[in-house]
Amino acid sequence: MKIENSTINDIDEIFRLYKHASDFQRSKKTVVVWPEFERSLVETEIAEKSQWKLLIDGKIACVWVTTFSDEQIWGEKNQDSAVYIHRIATNPDFRGNDFVKIIVAWAREYAAANQKQYIRLDTIGNNTKLIEVYTRAGFDFLGLFDLKDVTGLPVHYSQGPACLFEINLSDPS
Repeated sequence: MKIENSTINDIDEIFRLYKHASDFQRSKKTVVVWPEFERSLVETEIAEKSQWKLLIDGKIACVWVTTFSDEQIWGEKNQDSAVYIHRIATNPDFRGNDFVKIIVAWAREYAAANQKQYIRLDTIGNNTKLIEVYTRAGFDFLGLFDLKDVTGLPVHYSQGPACLFEINLSDPS
């Protein structure tokens, strides 16, 4: 197993995984389903080295995105020193491997290397199964919040409240 930045050669596979994630959300009758993301968004993330992949036997098992700022979602808390994780998508051939826990272990090291105190993520809508997955992986569930301004965010951010999660790395527990 290896974690590294995605490359432009991975973009078709990234979009395939996003489509599988959206199809899975629909099959589970999730309130909020991911839209089709703009290709230019992912190309920019790859160029900025914020798009990541987990490889198993040379195959992409999972992808996600990181950023160090997320003001529209986190508001005043964006002033905190944090790494934000977005769009975790798992290859259906590898589903059930609890990749969120692996991503959290990686993110702890990544945050420390970048002098960040928090690891944060969000999901849209009251998805109780996903809340369970994230809390089991070590995140504190901070609650549901209505976002004030979703201008420029992917369209699904206007479809429900945001569930916010964080791990405080300076908390010894």
